[in-house]
Amino acid sequence: MRYEIHHRSTYTYDESVSIGHHLARLAPRELLHQHCEWHGVDVEPEPMSLAGHRDYFGNQCLFFALHGAHKTLTVTAHSFVVVHPPVLAAPEETPAWETLREAVRGDFLTPDVAAGEYAFASAMVKPGKQFAEYALESFKPGVTVLKAALDLNERIFRDFKFDPAATDVATPVHEAFEKRRGVCQDFAHILIACIRSLGIPARYVSGYLETLPPPGKPKMVGADASHAWVSVWCGPVHQWQDLDPTNKCRPQERHITVAYGRDFADVSPLRGVVYGSGEQSLKVAVDVTPR
Repeated sequence: MRYEIHHRSTYTYDESVSIGHHLARLAPRELLHQHCEWHGVDVEPEPMSLAGHRDYFGNQCLFFALHGAHKTLTVTAHSFVVVHPPVLAAPEETPAWETLREAVRGDFLTPDVAAGEYAFASAMVKPGKQFAEYALESFKPGVTVLKAALDLNERIFRDFKFDPAATDVATPVHEAFEKRRGVCQDFAHILIACIRSLGIPARYVSGYLETLPPPGKPKMVGADASHAWVSVWCGPVHQWQDLDPTNKCRPQERHITVAYGRDFADVSPLRGVVYGSGEQSLKVAVDVTPR
């Protein structure tokens, strides 16, 4: 599938802001099954400086600085991306989860050990006993890691309710877990917390999901949104395999990957600091259109 993506973020400030330094992660990644044909970002008002780099996780970043009074900031990313069906590992062909857990703790640098950095706690995901106990209902002795992760992915979809009013971007993962509700960010963090609590590497994936309108209805402009899902390490042969607990699926052509990280804090699409007073509001509109 070939997609055209528009992602517009508009900040409105109660009082004029004189200085703003911002970091955007909005460029789709280059993957074996995904190719970004073109990507551009427009910033209003015009920034005084722009600089691009790749972060520790290989995500493409854009830093920009604004000097001068302004009451709104609009950042519009425009991309053309081609997504092919990814290679999906057969669950029964992945190693037993206990075997993989020991492999990522090895004394010598191997692909398993390198992936092991995603098995530790991170800023927004702290492994714990409650997550391990919940995960162990799926991770039974001798079960392969992907088979167990798929079962856990389905259980989270079944046991948790999608509720945008229940959480916000800063809600701790344990709170969303206790409420049994939240949004895609919360579902991804919960799945990661459960898997890491058993010593298995899991990483956070941010991107887009092309949504389909109801039969016979036109697609609404701005109806798509940023999305989040999870990659689970399945050994050096099958490597990272994606799971989407919000939709109980394995991401394929309708999922467009933008960034990887330990949790949302590593991959926030747009973040920054401003000098000024008063409150601010944010409006985001995303369109993912097949081309």
